[in-house]
Amino acid sequence: MSSEIAYGIHSISAIMANEPERLIEVYALKDRKDDRMAPLISQAHSLGVSVQYMSRKVLDDKSDGEQHQGIIARVKAAKQKDEADLSDLLARLNQQNIAPLLLILDGVTDPHNLGAVLRTADAAGVHGVIVPKDRSAKLTGTARKVACGAAEVMPLFVVTNLARSLKSLQNEGVWIVGTAGEAEQDVFQKSMTGPLALVMGAEGTGMRRLTRENCDDLVKIPMAGSVSSLNVSVATGVILFETVRQRTLA
Repeated sequence: MSSEIAYGIHSISAIMANEPERLIEVYALKDRKDDRMAPLISQAHSLGVSVQYMSRKVLDDKSDGEQHQGIIARVKAAKQKDEADLSDLLARLNQQNIAPLLLILDGVTDPHNLGAVLRTADAAGVHGVIVPKDRSAKLTGTARKVACGAAEVMPLFVVTNLARSLKSLQNEGVWIVGTAGEAEQDVFQKSMTGPLALVMGAEGTGMRRLTRENCDDLVKIPMAGSVSSLNVSVATGVILFETVRQRTLA
């Protein structure tokens, strides 16, 4: 049975709430008693999950030095969603007459950024996040911790060929909007309503050439200061919530 490590109060709380069957065992900081930890320990016991109490040093080692907030869980590895799952999502949204709002990450390799983007995507009501199998951050314990529980509820689709997936989305009537500093229109001028997939590229290099060529439109964030770009998770938040504003008013 394949397993992985999750840590942090929000991440483990989300697993207990949404996928309790994945829990194998819990490791908690011994002698720590507070209002945030106690309910998790109690819930683990009620689920029949073993709780082991350990020193901070042991927990630090288990989380590879990442900030674990005094609680770690060993869980069954989550099933990875792929192109078929993405097609199923689009079909369900179509049946419900809901215009898809998707987020695509091209070349985002930092798990901290992936976690932050998942958290933002969940807050904005995104229906799913798409990443390529290669040159992309994995959904590690670090990404889950930064996501503050969003990793357990936000569908993450890992596709083998991103360009092919973009074309499939277009065939389903989804408009692909990429982000680029040299775009003629900024996001506040561009209509961001209807079935939409927003593509965010890596910091510095941006989207890959083939990804850019498969976009229907490009937008930018107007920059008034001396810096030329924003962190990808910040830029994602700016564009997503402008998109949400427009879709709410439409």
